[in-house]
Amino acid sequence: MGRVRWRGEAGQALPWMLLLGMIGLSLIVVAVRIAPVLNDAAQARTAADAAALAGAAAGEGEARTIAVANGAELLEYRRSGLTVTVLVRVGDVRARARAVAGVRWVPG
Repeated sequence: MGRVRWRGEAGQALPWMLLLGMIGLSLIVVAVRIAPVLNDAAQARTAADAAALAGAAAGEGEARTIAVANGAELLEYRRSGLTVTVLVRVGDVRARARAVAGVRWVPG
């Protein structure tokens, strides 16, 4: 028994293939545009964490040095008692981190 063909069915694969190709290209363009922003966000978080720890241990100058070494710009440095909060920027992405200076004794 053969396959029954309806009139006008021939050539239907081409429009579907074009549609899938357009969707695939659109996803690639979106991925290429988002990748640098995601990279900057990760770098900003890392720089903020490192700068906050350095600032808690050694002050604003060291926080700035560590931020620059991690490819970021230190926008804000605040110390309140033992707590240091920093805000850094990488590209258009900003990240904030907080660290507490102190020594914790662990019996052992």
